[in-house]
Amino acid sequence: MSYRYRIALVFLTGFFIDCINIFMPAVALPRLAAEFDIASLDTAWVGNAYILGLTLVIPISTWLASRWGARRLLATSMLVFALAVAACGMAGSFTAIMGWRFVQGMAGGLLIPVGQAMAFALFQGAERARISTLVMAVALIAPALSPGLGGLIVDSSSWRWVFFANIPLALAAALLAWCWVRDGVESSKSSTVAKPDMAGLLLISIALAAVLLGMSLYGAGHGWGGALLCLVVGLAAGSLYMRHSRRMAAPVVELRLLHSPRLRVSMAVYYAVPGVFTGVNLLSLFFLQDLLALSAQRSGMFMLVYAGGALLAMLLCGRIYNRVGARPLFVASLLLHSLGIACLMAVNSAGDVATLVLAYALMGLGGGLAANAAQTTALMDFHGADMPQASVIWNINRQMAFSVGAALFLMIFNLLQPHTGALLAYHASFAAAALTGLLPLTCLHTLKEKHV
Repeated sequence: MSYRYRIALVFLTGFFIDCINIFMPAVALPRLAAEFDIASLDTAWVGNAYILGLTLVIPISTWLASRWGARRLLATSMLVFALAVAACGMAGSFTAIMGWRFVQGMAGGLLIPVGQAMAFALFQGAERARISTLVMAVALIAPALSPGLGGLIVDSSSWRWVFFANIPLALAAALLAWCWVRDGVESSKSSTVAKPDMAGLLLISIALAAVLLGMSLYGAGHGWGGALLCLVVGLAAGSLYMRHSRRMAAPVVELRLLHSPRLRVSMAVYYAVPGVFTGVNLLSLFFLQDLLALSAQRSGMFMLVYAGGALLAMLLCGRIYNRVGARPLFVASLLLHSLGIACLMAVNSAGDVATLVLAYALMGLGGGLAANAAQTTALMDFHGADMPQASVIWNINRQMAFSVGAALFLMIFNLLQPHTGALLAYHASFAAAALTGLLPLTCLHTLKEKHV
């Protein structure tokens, strides 16, 4: 195997683990809520704590790689990850789970942007679409298998083994990174990366954490006062960072790269499809298990339908991307994905299996097209020293899309349920998600197509 495919596989393994830790624990959330006697909305912080840790560490990942070497950083991050998942499985309180999930996220956040920047720097031009297809298609195995496998674990054993199952994968990723990554010409250590702007990092961290906390507090029924305060703090910190970054020679997140229409549109599409789907899937799991009384394993198996549609769409996207360009693929993905979500509004009982299958198949087709086209398009304009910074922005956006999607639609459901009842609240939340998923159609005209 050539060196560039080894690097791609290291990145892929980390991305695989990342996907598992978003989708597999979600299947166990109803059981976890019952054991620790917490509200269903509060369980979203099992995912939010993980994604927040990922997001906050991403901006300094390239600097740490340049200081320690990519090989040492990637291997160490996966060893810490293994320790954190073991601690989650042994946790005696929900607070402990959230704390260790945050550590998990930080460990994962060190591998993904560094691995992606290294892999994408080794595949240029038309090859970028091919490696995106390979990476996204193989990584699809994680969300395809993890809900069903997680459901089997939960039904037959305990939710704790949902975390313990990650330990061998994390150790394998650490071994691959140590054996295959070279701190030479191709690695992140080769580029000169300035010491991170700690003031900027603090502002970015406050902005991201405050926005997520505000949405979660309001949706959980804690009143608008504290939630509004968090949102104001988040927006203020974001505004201060924008002013601060213009004065810095090397800001922790290089916002000037957002001048690329390809990056901006890809980010919007990621919020509208994978981000929205994260919230819809989380709602659907509670819908299927709590309202329709399906088992954890059976409810998780619908992700196999999603994965089949997504894999088909990804393979198609890899073959035609260079011929048709990103814009028509984005249009098709947004329409298919929102149509699939709309189908969930027709589900009223456990007997509506055909409708559920259709819904997940359409969401899978739209999700596969969107993820592959966005992954390929987002970094197309960047090379050399800009690639690591663009990778940082893209991965922050990717993780925030997951968190915002989960927080937003759980909030909508929780606000509607007291007034409409559970079934209507689920259907209305799905309707809101379907409409939200179409919003990027309004900005696709800014995407100027050109041959790659």
